[in-house]
Amino acid sequence: MSLLGLLRHLAEVERDWRNWITSGDPLPKIYGEGDADFDGAVAEQMVVDSAYADLDHEQAATDATLAEHPDLGERLGRNGIAVRELLVHRVEEYARHCGHADFLPECIGGRVCQ
Repeated sequence: MSLLGLLRHLAEVERDWRNWITSGDPLPKIYGEGDADFDGAVAEQMVVDSAYADLDHEQAATDATLAEHPDLGERLGRNGIAVRELLVHRVEEYARHCGHADFLPECIGGRVCQ
């Protein structure tokens, strides 16, 4: 687990959410199948810069897609997820992964975040 892996994972998740609420062919994975978002997270500046750009792009695309549906009760996509439900899930996902980021110092050096 790494901060860079979490960043790449969140970009991947943003794309997945758009797949949930559209009825067309799903967008392909950004980093590949399985744990490629974490496995490919290497400490190279180009990879870091790309991850930030990917997250920014995917967040903006999800925001734009959701903005097309101002009725929070509207159900979208094949599974009929409500816009409100996706927004709540989005907040929950980011909060959970921010919590994961708190564990990293402890995993690396034994330091407990307070």
